[in-house]
Amino acid sequence: MSTIQFYLSYPFVRYALIVGTLIALCSSLLGVTLVLKRFSYIGDGLSHVAFGALAIATVLDMTSTSLVVMPVTVIAAILILHTGQNPRSHGDAAIAMLSVGSLAVGYLILDLFSTSANIAGDVCSTLFGSTSILTLTRAEVVLCVIMSVVVVLIYILLYNRIFAVTFDENFARATGIRAGAYNMLIAVVTAVMIVLAMNLVGSLLISALVIFPALSAMRVIQNFKGVVAYAAILSVSCALAGIVLSILFSTPVGATIVAANIVVFFVNCAVGRLLIRFTS
Repeated sequence: MSTIQFYLSYPFVRYALIVGTLIALCSSLLGVTLVLKRFSYIGDGLSHVAFGALAIATVLDMTSTSLVVMPVTVIAAILILHTGQNPRSHGDAAIAMLSVGSLAVGYLILDLFSTSANIAGDVCSTLFGSTSILTLTRAEVVLCVIMSVVVVLIYILLYNRIFAVTFDENFARATGIRAGAYNMLIAVVTAVMIVLAMNLVGSLLISALVIFPALSAMRVIQNFKGVVAYAAILSVSCALAGIVLSILFSTPVGATIVAANIVVFFVNCAVGRLLIRFTS
């Protein structure tokens, strides 16, 4: 505890804990809906698009990379959602092409035009979130807080409509809910969350924040509201534990958080099986 208190005296550690908590919370809220609607592929595809946009912003030496990364990722979210829902197109193939293409082009641009002396290290940090979460500025923390509050408010205020669209789009449309518009809103909010999460776990590991807490909660809880609440608790706990452990043992932040989520997932799988045995 004395070691943790010592590290908490540094602003960059406090910034990391604040941003990690908020991103984990938003990821878990959206993750339950994305998993149930089988939209989990959006997270993986958008993370690679965000990496490509970040590479362009880095080469252009922009002071605020979010000015490029955010709009490009939002546009990609809209395209991915439209492609995935179009029965005439091979949605999964199109998403794979966009994902792999963005990743490859981003690395190629960095390799050709970047002036950094350590391109491999920069790419590794962006892909796996090795150090970026520990180098956050006050402006980046404020931006994360504002966007996280917006995401949480949207989810709370539109909870009933999101619930209806998640489980039965046809019924939602019959009751007057514009399911397509809410699907688009979910995709756009997911894009915003992914851009923020790149600083936490890197672009390659973002899907873990979306998928693992939701799947872990579904192994134990049987109702939607309970799954959302439990997933939020698990996600925030794993993020905090991962950040603290990475600081204490000098391990990569993103990989440590994902490893914590994997452990929690298997624990909940075991608990879920025990509950089934006792209740059957």
